[in-house]
Amino acid sequence: MAITAALVKQLRERTGAGMMECKKALVETGGDLEAAVEVLRKAGLAKADKKATRVAAEGRVVPALAGDRRRGVLVEVNCETDFVARGEAFGAFAEAVARAALARAEGGGLSVEALLTAPVEGAASVDERRRALVAQVGENVAVRRAVALEAPLVAAYSHGGRIGVLVGLEGGDEALGKDIAMHVAASRPVAVSAEDVPAELLAKEREIIEAQARASGKPEEIVARMVEGRLRKFLQEITLLGQPFVKDPERTVEQLLKERSARVTGFLRLEVGEGIEKEGADFAAEVMAQVKGS
Repeated sequence: MAITAALVKQLRERTGAGMMECKKALVETGGDLEAAVEVLRKAGLAKADKKATRVAAEGRVVPALAGDRRRGVLVEVNCETDFVARGEAFGAFAEAVARAALARAEGGGLSVEALLTAPVEGAASVDERRRALVAQVGENVAVRRAVALEAPLVAAYSHGGRIGVLVGLEGGDEALGKDIAMHVAASRPVAVSAEDVPAELLAKEREIIEAQARASGKPEEIVARMVEGRLRKFLQEITLLGQPFVKDPERTVEQLLKERSARVTGFLRLEVGEGIEKEGADFAAEVMAQVKGS
């Protein structure tokens, strides 16, 4: 059977594989389209396994919200280059993974391992579609993180697909929730309030502050006051409630929430490539500049 350009085009549209790979598969199968699809799928699995060890530090963080806004998820899907991350195929996959994560989170206990086995549009599982995408784009693709948040109201914010935030609220509305989520993206709070700061982090900071204060040579009682004052300032800087609101630095987030009779029940923040060795821009600073100009 003649391998026509139309047949190659048809196979390419079905699989997303390169033109030469499609032609080779059709030649191998004597022009049998279905058999060629299977050949490419098998080749895709092999390529996915081979590329799995390559560093994937680019990608997207995608939020998804339930229709009643009482539950939300964030997923981080990685690839090797920003070029692929900005591509339509990768974006469609990341969005599909977020929707699959939202469905999986309904039963509670969201994990990457469980998500990879979840059904997704266009494939029997997230992992099967991931492997097909690897064959299409020629890069390692990984679903790295998936987290969920439940609250009376969940709001989401995405900054260019690089930073994703979920905020849980009691009281307030979606507009307030989005503003708080934007603030979290820009200011990177560690916890909602001082009471939520991990004890290990607080103890380590206290140790550093005490060493600095004693180096001043001041009397012990003055050193103690210096330590407590600096600790209070530290907690204001790293907690959501203590931080100046990015859109109005004259008041804190806590003051804003009180004015709106609202309370933050929790938040989640993911940034592409956190913890992976790579060169990158300071996206939090970029968000800060954007919200101050809005």
